[in-house]
Amino acid sequence: MATRLARQAFPAAAAAVWQTLPSSHTVSTHCDSSTTAAGFDSNEEGDYHGLFPKRQLWKPQVEYPLWDANWDGRMAKTTGDEDRDRLLKRQLRKEGVTRHIILVRHGQYTENEILDKKKKLTLLGRQQADLTGKRLKEIIEGVEGTDFDGCNIKILRVSDLERAKETSAIIANHLNGVERAIPDPELNEGRPSHNLPAGNRYVSKSTIEKTDEQHSRIEKAYRKYFYRAEETNIKIPNKSEHNGTGDEGSKSTENQSKHEFEIIVCHANVIRYFVCRALQIPPEAWLRLCTFNCSLTYLTIRPTGTVSCRMLGDIGHLPYGMSTFSMHSGFNW
Repeated sequence: MATRLARQAFPAAAAAVWQTLPSSHTVSTHCDSSTTAAGFDSNEEGDYHGLFPKRQLWKPQVEYPLWDANWDGRMAKTTGDEDRDRLLKRQLRKEGVTRHIILVRHGQYTENEILDKKKKLTLLGRQQADLTGKRLKEIIEGVEGTDFDGCNIKILRVSDLERAKETSAIIANHLNGVERAIPDPELNEGRPSHNLPAGNRYVSKSTIEKTDEQHSRIEKAYRKYFYRAEETNIKIPNKSEHNGTGDEGSKSTENQSKHEFEIIVCHANVIRYFVCRALQIPPEAWLRLCTFNCSLTYLTIRPTGTVSCRMLGDIGHLPYGMSTFSMHSGFNW
């Protein structure tokens, strides 16, 4: 859906943020946006439908449901020629790097503890993490003698909370040669924004304070890890050199693309917020999504900036008897 919206919105939305440069055969793909960034507007006054302060309502940079083509500030600069811009986009897709981000929710843990260091994985949580590591190992290695090639997983990231670090350590046992990043507290669990639908009452003072405190941190983590790969010196072929008019998603183009994967082990609220932000869905929809323990949520970011969600809360690697959402077992809850 995100890709389709990007194509539909491209002529209008992209034109508003592209900068015109002299035409050349070599173009830097970085574009510094001069438009107002999306986010909360601290200058807003009053309440949003009597539910929460308007200043805590997410404002997109481009009107919904249009796609903000320059969502990460890295959109290719225009050459000033529409035909050459189209060729540049094809070259980006052909020569650029596609980023693959696999978000893993931690395993089940003991929730009745107060101190984080005591919030350890349960026995089931450790088993969930082990099976998740085995599945990710298969993704790295691929299936010999088939078209299922291995994937280039470059780094394993994790939040700074005990349950996530323990999950990550178990997964890492299966990922030989994959770099392990230092735990990042910006990935810690929290309240990323208000949620809709919500109750009919105005949110509490503590909820407003918690949103003020935690939204900016989680949003900062999103911007840190979600962006298209930056490409420089992409060469645009002359029109006479360009053969064929194949669609940018054609098989031949896919086969020539470069791919880099990274895994981020973190938390349910953070993952759901990241998905909404990446797909340019109102972040207030985050609580409508569900991510089971040790589920995989998998997004791709093309070098052209389009984003797609390939998996959402996937637990196909876990037997039904090991499927949990926090302390809820199975699906009857």
